[in-house]
Amino acid sequence: MYFYEVLPSSGQFHGKAPLTYSYEAQLEVGSVVVVPLRNQDVVGVVVGSVPAPDFKTKSIVKVVLTEVIPEAILSTLDWLRHYYPAPLGTLAQLILPSSLLRKKELAQVETPVGNPQPTAMPPLTEQQKTALTEIERSPSHSFLLHGDTGSGKTRLYLELAQQTLAAGQSVLLLTPEIGLTPQLEQRVRSSLGAPVVIMHSNLTPAQRRQVWLQIIKSQQPMVVIGPRSALFTPLRQLGLIVIDEAHDAAYKQDQAPHYQTARVAARLAAAHQAKLVLGTATPLISEYALMEAKKVPIVRLEGHPAGEASEKQITVVNLRDRQQFPAQPHLSQPLLKQIRRALDEHQQSLVFLNRRGTARLVLCQACGWQALCSNCDLPLTYHGDKHQLRCHTCGITQSVPSACPVCASTDILFKSIGTKSLADEIQAAFPEARIKRFDTDSQKSDRLENQFKEIAGGDVDILVGTQILAKGLDLPNLTVVGVVVADTSLYFPDYTADEQTFQLLTQVMGRVGRGHKTGHIVIQSYSPDSPAIEAAAQQDWQAFYKQQLAERRQYDFPPFYHLLKLTVGRASQKTAEMAAQKLHDELRKSGLKIKVSQPAPSFYQKIGGKHHWQLIVRAKDRSQLIEVIERLPSGWSFDIDPLNLL
Repeated sequence: MYFYEVLPSSGQFHGKAPLTYSYEAQLEVGSVVVVPLRNQDVVGVVVGSVPAPDFKTKSIVKVVLTEVIPEAILSTLDWLRHYYPAPLGTLAQLILPSSLLRKKELAQVETPVGNPQPTAMPPLTEQQKTALTEIERSPSHSFLLHGDTGSGKTRLYLELAQQTLAAGQSVLLLTPEIGLTPQLEQRVRSSLGAPVVIMHSNLTPAQRRQVWLQIIKSQQPMVVIGPRSALFTPLRQLGLIVIDEAHDAAYKQDQAPHYQTARVAARLAAAHQAKLVLGTATPLISEYALMEAKKVPIVRLEGHPAGEASEKQITVVNLRDRQQFPAQPHLSQPLLKQIRRALDEHQQSLVFLNRRGTARLVLCQACGWQALCSNCDLPLTYHGDKHQLRCHTCGITQSVPSACPVCASTDILFKSIGTKSLADEIQAAFPEARIKRFDTDSQKSDRLENQFKEIAGGDVDILVGTQILAKGLDLPNLTVVGVVVADTSLYFPDYTADEQTFQLLTQVMGRVGRGHKTGHIVIQSYSPDSPAIEAAAQQDWQAFYKQQLAERRQYDFPPFYHLLKLTVGRASQKTAEMAAQKLHDELRKSGLKIKVSQPAPSFYQKIGGKHHWQLIVRAKDRSQLIEVIERLPSGWSFDIDPLNLL
């Protein structure tokens, strides 16, 4: 009889050490097995063999596969549990899909087939050749590819991928949004001869299982494309990891384990002796500073590779100047003029709104009553297409009142605008235009990934939407970008508000002027002289970086301090405050080298009927924050290295 340590892949397993099981045969480390856990069988992975223990053990039920999880994945997972603490069962779920326990025969797995006749890629420019040489010759595993929007980063990814595949190694391409995968998949399939598989959360459990099995059973190099979760696919001989739009908040896991994709990818790349390329036009301020300090190579790409007409004409409109809005309440005269020009010249326009729903606030103009969620105490959002109010935190819906429930006035204001109302307003101004709306509330059939061919084919004149349209789109016929309210994200009380605003504006402005046709950009703002909006309009990242870095140094924010956000939820405001104050006092007396903020209500104070308070802990030494996590009382949640403090 043999004995093995196994990590069960189950949210029910909250242990901090693997469990020991017996089996009648020898097993390799990385073997995928089924083990009993409490009253059910779950899939798990063998992480080591041990001598016979002095306690009774349960037996491994069966071995699922002849293939094993690569050692590089297991060593990265072991590092992850110390760097981003979480229950081991939750960590194991990152690498093992629960659908492996399906009864369908595991041997019936289709082998992915590559493109037998890949299309020749355009030749590299001198600037791209220089960047490629720098990456090839450097002994470093990690690189920051700081490339302007439309500067040819994807062409460089494909060149690196081609070299990697030719060397018999696989490639992992990560994107922040599922909606961006069709565009990237199309380019990869047409340019590279290797098999391409797509892994993301919109797959059914059966599809996810099929793709996962294709990867672990494959004996040939392949390309895997997907969001952050694809990082944990069981690729062997991994030679290249690319994280496109590396600044994007979607690369931060918002539940346990709260990992930053770039940090985990760097560890995985080192374990595989692979190269990691982080590509972005707007690097995270803190990450850029750390890379400079650690002398990580920063490779620059500027302008457009083809040297074609990539000019951008940028107009900033002050929203407080209502004379600029004679025809439409939310569309200025300069923006209407550019949309009309684009329509007349059979070109496309993109109207961007950093907001969800048809109206953010529902207010009574007589008494000031506001529609709030009874569970979360947050403003309800009005959705005009369904004529209902919805809470985007807990999901409850309710009907729209015809009169104020407090004073009975019918003078109810639906303040601000959302994508549905904006699309209606644009349609009224341009009745002949073919308009398509995209946001996170879109039906599955209307999502960007399912409509990309129609858009790229020119069947849409005006795209209206939220953040999904700001990232990665390359539409040759798109010449106009209008930003309805540029400074929405500036109003959030967070140290990253300026950075997020700058990133978003730069990204959405980058959808035009990509070497196809001259781009026309109209930015509408209540704060046109803010540092973020001025820098974005002038396309001056370095000036913005220096200004932000000085500010963060002054107020002890990253990269000068590591951050830990601690949150507690209680039935009443008073008990939540008391719990926060108690932990605050304990941490101040702990002897740890940390700074602890005064307790404060969370930005989202009431969620699911509970009141939430938070503490912010700072430390020069990140290990001190891990020590804080180890000492947390029950009922507290944490987010280490948070992207924001809301």
